[in-house]
Amino acid sequence: MDFTVETATAAVVESFRNTKDPRLREVMESLTRHLHAFVRDIEPTMEEWETAIDFLTAVGHTCDDTRQEFILLSDVLGVSMLVETLNGTEQGTESTVLGPFHMTESPRRELGDSIDLLGTGRPCVISGRVTGADGTPLANAELDVWQCTEDGFYDVQQPDVQPPGNGRGLFRTDDEGRYWFRTVVPSHYPIPTDGPVGRLLEATGRHPYRPAHVHFIASAVGRRPVTTHVFVADSPYIDSDAVFAVKRGLITDFSELHDAQEADRFGVTAPFAHATFDIVLTTAPEATP
Repeated sequence: MDFTVETATAAVVESFRNTKDPRLREVMESLTRHLHAFVRDIEPTMEEWETAIDFLTAVGHTCDDTRQEFILLSDVLGVSMLVETLNGTEQGTESTVLGPFHMTESPRRELGDSIDLLGTGRPCVISGRVTGADGTPLANAELDVWQCTEDGFYDVQQPDVQPPGNGRGLFRTDDEGRYWFRTVVPSHYPIPTDGPVGRLLEATGRHPYRPAHVHFIASAVGRRPVTTHVFVADSPYIDSDAVFAVKRGLITDFSELHDAQEADRFGVTAPFAHATFDIVLTTAPEATP
């Protein structure tokens, strides 16, 4: 069969006929159909196609141990959030993107510890409970937390300024499913713009900013883990997140408290910011009777 515009898609789909893994075959056949339809739609010139290959090559070359440019590309195209939303649950806490900065292991910390190793920002306490969908407290649930500084930088972005693990912590809830830790109020910040994804945003007239937030991955035995954020209410760019991750149910007030007794209880000085963020984990499919 001649490879023509009319026969191309069928020929490539047929080439996957002997794929043993049925899911892989389904994925490759669907990818082929959609990719060929895209090419027919825009009819790229050879120069444009070479530019696309060069762009993807540059994305790959920008990835290293502390930066994932492909995740960043997925984020700004809304693919990461689409996958998260498709895999989310109606009963549990809403999921959001992992982001490109979960590239290093968070240090184990005790409840009440501070993840702020610099001691320069506005004091903040984040607390809440981890429960099942029926309200049952989940003891010993694990919370992986990471955030930027008050200036909008993650530790991996400033290895000469921030000690490793700054803004990161791995916590376990108590017997009543409660957690609390000290930190600083994070800032809004731009995603990295010094690579190919940044050049793409500039070329398309899009801003690179994310509203202020703290990342969480919550997990517990027999429960579906969730990757999510708590967003600082009234943060700039709360309505135009560059990676489309804001969900209304995750926007939280970081209230300023002046109560000295409350400050003593959390081990901070007044005034301080306090945010309450409860997390609901649904039952994992394999754990369902």
